[in-house]
Amino acid sequence: MLKQLKIFDTLIEPGKSYRLNFNMAKLYTSTSIEVPVIVERSKKAGPVVLITGGIHGDEINGIEVVRQLIAKKINKPIIGTVIAIPVLNVFGFLSGTREFPDGRDLNRVFPGTKSGALASRFAYQVTKEILPQADIILDFHTGGAQRFNAPHLRVSQLETKSWDLAQVFNAPFLVNGSNVKKTLRATCADLGKTYLLFEGGMSNRSDKHIVATAVNGAIRVLDHLKMLDATIEVKTPKKESVVITKSKWIRANYSGLLHPKVPCGKKVEKDEFIATITDPYGEFRYQVKAPHAGYVINVNFSPLVYQGDAIFHISKNDD
Repeated sequence: MLKQLKIFDTLIEPGKSYRLNFNMAKLYTSTSIEVPVIVERSKKAGPVVLITGGIHGDEINGIEVVRQLIAKKINKPIIGTVIAIPVLNVFGFLSGTREFPDGRDLNRVFPGTKSGALASRFAYQVTKEILPQADIILDFHTGGAQRFNAPHLRVSQLETKSWDLAQVFNAPFLVNGSNVKKTLRATCADLGKTYLLFEGGMSNRSDKHIVATAVNGAIRVLDHLKMLDATIEVKTPKKESVVITKSKWIRANYSGLLHPKVPCGKKVEKDEFIATITDPYGEFRYQVKAPHAGYVINVNFSPLVYQGDAIFHISKNDD
C-alpha cells in the first residue's frame, strides 16, 4: 500500500514528477532565493531516497553528481521515490563560498531552530519538512580549504544499515568515522535514517573522475534497492572498498611553500618522500616523509602553509 507523501504542503501523487521551490529567505534586494527540490515518484511502493549536494556552496563536485543523476534520468525510479536537491546552500553557491550569508556553516547548525539565525532556520525546515519523508539519504561533499579528498564514504560502523549500504556503493575508500554534532549526518542518525556521506575532490573545482565515481556508486545503491530501470547501466568496480578505521593528519613542521609529491589515494610506505617545504628565497628545503605506511586520503594543495597546518591525511593500521 502506498503511503501518503507530503512536502511543503504539496501532496506527492504516485506516478508524477514535481519541482518544488523551497523559498524561505530573500536577498537584501528583496529578491527571493529559491532552492529547487525535484521529486520523482513511481506508481509502485518502495523506498524514499533523498539525494543532496551543495550543503556547502563551494562544493561543486557534489552539485554536479546530483545534476548528472537528474540529467540522465537516474532519479526516475520504477518503485519508490527519489527526492533530489542539487544545491542545498544556494546562497553560498551564488557567492562561491562555503557558508550561509550569516557566516554560519549550514552543516554545523542541524537540526536547526524555528526562530534562530538564517542558517539555523533553513536547517530546521529541512529537518521538519524533508527528512521525515526519506528512508535513505545520499549526501555528496568535497574537500574544503584547498584540500583534495580521495573519493570515499564516511560512515560509522556502529550504524550497521548505513555501513552495509556503503559496501554496495563501493567507493574506493570506506572510512569509519563517528558523527559530528549538529551536522546533517548526525541529525539523520538521530532520526534513525540510513545515511551515506560521500567525499571527493576539492572545493570550487569540478573533477570528472570524482563525479563519475560518485554517480556510479549512487547507481549501484539504487539498483540494489531495485529502483532502477533495466536500461540503466550498472558498473561494478574491480576492487572492493579499502576500509579505513584509523588515520592521522600529518602537519607541517615549518612554514613556507608546500610542494606535494604524491597523488591523493596513493599507498605510501613509512619514510617515503611525500612533499617538500621551501622558503621563497631558495635557501631552505625540507623533505616531508610519511611517518607510517598507509593510504593518502587527503592532500593539502595550498601553495603556502604555516607550521602546524594539516598537509596530508594518511590511514593507519589497527595495530
